[in-house]
Amino acid sequence: MFTIDFSWFSDSVFIFTLALLIDLVLGEYPDRIHPTIGIGKLIIYLKKKAKSPNPHIEKTNGVLMALFIMLVVALPIFALLLWLRISFGSIPYIIAGAILFKATFAIRGMGQYTKPIAAAIKTNDVDSARKWLPFIVRRDPNSLNERQIISASVESIAESTTDGITAPFFFYAIFGVPGAFAYRVVNTLDSMVGYKNDEYRNIGWFSAKLDTITNYVPSRLTAYLMVTAAMFLGEKWRESWRILQRDKHKTASPNAGFTISAMAGALNIQLEKQGYYTLGDDHGSISPEDIGKALRVMTLAAVLFGVVVVLPVLALSIYVVGL
Repeated sequence: MFTIDFSWFSDSVFIFTLALLIDLVLGEYPDRIHPTIGIGKLIIYLKKKAKSPNPHIEKTNGVLMALFIMLVVALPIFALLLWLRISFGSIPYIIAGAILFKATFAIRGMGQYTKPIAAAIKTNDVDSARKWLPFIVRRDPNSLNERQIISASVESIAESTTDGITAPFFFYAIFGVPGAFAYRVVNTLDSMVGYKNDEYRNIGWFSAKLDTITNYVPSRLTAYLMVTAAMFLGEKWRESWRILQRDKHKTASPNAGFTISAMAGALNIQLEKQGYYTLGDDHGSISPEDIGKALRVMTLAAVLFGVVVVLPVLALSIYVVGL
C-alpha cells in the first residue's frame, strides 16, 4: 500500500526556496560561523593523523577519514532536523533546514569574488584583479595576463556552477539537508587533499574518486541547462551546444569540461588553462563583461536546475511505502 506525505514535500520545497532567497539576499555566511570552514579545520586535523609510511595503511586511513567526516557532519544535522520536526513542527524545521542548507551552496558568493576582478580590469588595474584571483582559483595570479585572468574567472564560474550550486541541490533533492552536507564534505576533501602529489596521493585518492563520482550526473545536467540558460538570455546557445559536444572531454577532469565548454560556447570565447586545456573558439575578443555574462548564465542555470531537477525529484519522493 502506498501513502503520500504531502507535508514532507511542501516542507522540502519551502526549505529549498527559503535557502535560495537567503543566498540571493545575504550572500555567504561570515567565515567565523560558516560550516565549511569548520569542515576544513577538521580535515586539517585528521589528515595529519592519517599519515603513514605504509602506503596501504595511508590509503585505508584516507577512506576512513572521508567516511568519518561525512558521518560526523551529516548525522547530527539529520538528528537535529528530525528532532525539530517531531518536537516543534514544520516552521522551526523549515527555518533551521533552510539556514543550514544555504551553507552548502553559493550563488551570490561567486559574484562577490569575481565582480571586483571585472571592475579592476575595466580600470586597467590588473594588480588588483590578481589579488582577488586566489579566492576562486589555485593558479599563480602573478603569472597571468589580463586575458588569462578573465578566462580563469569565467572558468571558475562555470565549474563552480556544479560543485558550488547544482551538486548540493542534487543531493538535497535525494537525501535532504544531510545529503547536501555530505556532498559538501566530499567536495571540500577533494579541494584540500585530492592532489596527485607525494603528500596526498594516498590520503586523498578516495576523496578525489568520490568527488568525481558525485559530480558525474550534476555536471552533465548543469551543462545542458547552461545551454538552455544561454538561449533564454540571448547568448550563443547554438554555439554553446556545439562547443559542449566538441570540447567536453578535453579536460583532465571527466566532469569540469562539460560546464566550462558550455560556458565558452555560450559567450563565444575561448577559455584556456595553459598547459592543460583550451576550450571554445578564439574569436579574438574576451573582456571583463564576459565575467558578468557568465554570472548571469550561472544563476539562471541554477534556477533552472531547481525547477527541472530538484522539484521533480522531491515530487517523486513523496511516495513512500507503507503498511
